[in-house]
Amino acid sequence: MGLGVGSVARAQLAQSQGISSALRSVQWVTSKVEGPGLSFQKFRSRAAATDVSFHIYEPQASKVEPNRRLPVVYWLHGSGGGVAGIAPLAALLDAAITMEKCPPIFMVFVNGLRMGMYVDWANGQVPLETVIIKELLPHIDMKWPTISRRDGRLLDGFSMGGYGAGRLGFLYPELFGSVSMMAAGPLQERLERTPRASRVLAADLLMEVYGGSQERFAAVSPRRYAEQNAKELARHSRLRLVIGDQDETFLNNQAFHDHLVRLKIPHDWIVLPRVGHDPIGLLTALGNRHWDFYRDAFAQN
Repeated sequence: MGLGVGSVARAQLAQSQGISSALRSVQWVTSKVEGPGLSFQKFRSRAAATDVSFHIYEPQASKVEPNRRLPVVYWLHGSGGGVAGIAPLAALLDAAITMEKCPPIFMVFVNGLRMGMYVDWANGQVPLETVIIKELLPHIDMKWPTISRRDGRLLDGFSMGGYGAGRLGFLYPELFGSVSMMAAGPLQERLERTPRASRVLAADLLMEVYGGSQERFAAVSPRRYAEQNAKELARHSRLRLVIGDQDETFLNNQAFHDHLVRLKIPHDWIVLPRVGHDPIGLLTALGNRHWDFYRDAFAQN
């Protein structure tokens, strides 16, 4: 049964209030997750003036050889907080390392907040990019035996996290040697409406995070950073875009792929049949190709 105009308006208002609540509920410390190789960690952030949490997966190889330096994957979750996905992803990684499909690596599960967008917010109250780049990365390299070079770091992420992986990886190619964007979004040139949100939701997100400015949204986007650093990315970075052909964000991802082609930035473009907007579905459909990307990214290590 269809919704009438009044019902649609009420539904959109409820959705808008929901995203407003998510945006304004900034949770720098999440709940603890248990899982193979996982530990819950916190550090004091000067930028955010509070404690900030993250989870880290440590492979058995690091415990057996505590001085052995290993590469790091920074996993950026999608909207909603991402806590529920940490244990399943850690279990997949642990099994892949045990079966020697993936080399031993650390994986840092970044706290990207419920709708943090992996960017410093225009209002100055949520300096998420600064926390990650200026504080979290040095903290990881100081506390764990990592390979603290660009060839020892890979950014991976799903949905909002794929958008974050793209914008941070393209902005800081000197820090990250490889970038994986899985079902990433928002990738369009203007934040007016997205396939997974109404105009009401997009407008609220634009206002809260980007100060209501389409120009600011464009200026800090993966599209713009790809343009700015095209030559560096083309020469030195390993990139991939992964999307399911049943994903609502498929057309935006395809347009972004075309954008990288026009910029002559080499990248893997992987379209998975019969997969929607589902991180575990993407990883399952990728199979060993997922771990091959990690292995190739860290081959020289």
